[in-house]
Amino acid sequence: MSVLSDWLRENRITEVECITPDFTGIARGKIVPREKFSEEEGMRLPQVVLVQTVTGEYAEHIVPDTDPDMVLLPDPSSIRLVPWAKDPVAQVIHDCFYHDGRPVEMSPRHVLRRVLQLYEAKGWEPVVAPEMEFYIVDVNVDPDLPLQPPVGRTGRPETGRKAYSIDAVNEYDDLFEDVYDYCDAQHLQIDTLIHEVGACQMEINFLHGKALDLADQVFLFKRTVREAAIRHNMYATFMAKPMENEPGSAMHIHMSVIDQATGKNVFSNDDGSASEVFHQCIGGMQKYFPQLIALFAPYVNSYRRLVRHTAAPINVQWGLDNRTCGIRVPHSTPAARRIENRIPGVDCNPYLVLAGTLAAAYLGIAEQLAPTPALDGNAYGLPFAFPHGLDDAIAVFGNSPALASVLGQEFITAYCAVKQAEYLEYARVISPWERRHLLLFV
Repeated sequence: MSVLSDWLRENRITEVECITPDFTGIARGKIVPREKFSEEEGMRLPQVVLVQTVTGEYAEHIVPDTDPDMVLLPDPSSIRLVPWAKDPVAQVIHDCFYHDGRPVEMSPRHVLRRVLQLYEAKGWEPVVAPEMEFYIVDVNVDPDLPLQPPVGRTGRPETGRKAYSIDAVNEYDDLFEDVYDYCDAQHLQIDTLIHEVGACQMEINFLHGKALDLADQVFLFKRTVREAAIRHNMYATFMAKPMENEPGSAMHIHMSVIDQATGKNVFSNDDGSASEVFHQCIGGMQKYFPQLIALFAPYVNSYRRLVRHTAAPINVQWGLDNRTCGIRVPHSTPAARRIENRIPGVDCNPYLVLAGTLAAAYLGIAEQLAPTPALDGNAYGLPFAFPHGLDDAIAVFGNSPALASVLGQEFITAYCAVKQAEYLEYARVISPWERRHLLLFV
């Protein structure tokens, strides 16, 4: 019997959630009885499930008019329990293939694999560590009403700024005990929990590890936190900017690269100094991050976070332990030398944000790019370096031959079509601000 079959039997699994991430990072798939689950045959899903907009519509002209299936095969390394299920239920992440065995190039998991293969060809392996910011809010059933902090154990909602407050986190002890228990049951390697700047804004950091495994963990973590919050009569939101007067939520990515033969960090020379590869990676990030902003800021709401003096970067300057820069290099030992990408919002698809970060670094190496000098001062006052909205970001992303060569043209075409459909749907919405200020005064 296979490892998967043995695991399902040993854990007395009754159902299996067969899932794969779409462009939004939503879990798509099927729930099947244990006896119907087949590791060899996998499952079938229409190709269009990958190219749904966040509202459930479909981008046009991306898949054949016949609406064909794709074959999804389970990745045995991804199988985990669903800890909140009443009966023993498993979840396993699937990879997407055409019927002739070719991978579906627009699948987010494949896009990340494709970038990792470029590093593997050099004998290298990226190491990453995501940091996830998110808000806990009161249950909100009317989308026209602003979000509010939930009531804590003292019976009062949080007010004011509580950055790094232990007592403010303890207000929601019962929730976070469940979050940690659920993560432990799924082998999600979470580390530090802190209270961030915003009202009921939290941050949970992951231990560093391999990129594909960390993307899987973040994919499952978002689902886990939402589920735990609902069970405590709250919502957890990974919107980039959920509240008008509170800071946005980021997904910071720390990355380094290990030589597989020696186990050494290629960002450091033998004498402990920063290597040429380290500087080339920063140079690649500076050149390509503005072209990748459609991955790092994937929704119209994402650009509300990228505003000057709001604890979010607005440029691609880099600096040593400088949090005002889009690219930060924390103080560390030579063995732990790493680069932090502070640009992405937490609303990103984890597979795509890691693929984009690593792609930019790889292109910097391939093109032998040199970075600008490190910035010592405050970067918030410098010129804005990114497209100001989703529509412009799509155009820039879709017209980069270098990114297409690394991420795949099929993926870029499909992604841009989905995001353009979302943007056009949003553009048809008339907001309360427009009715309030324009209805009778223009």
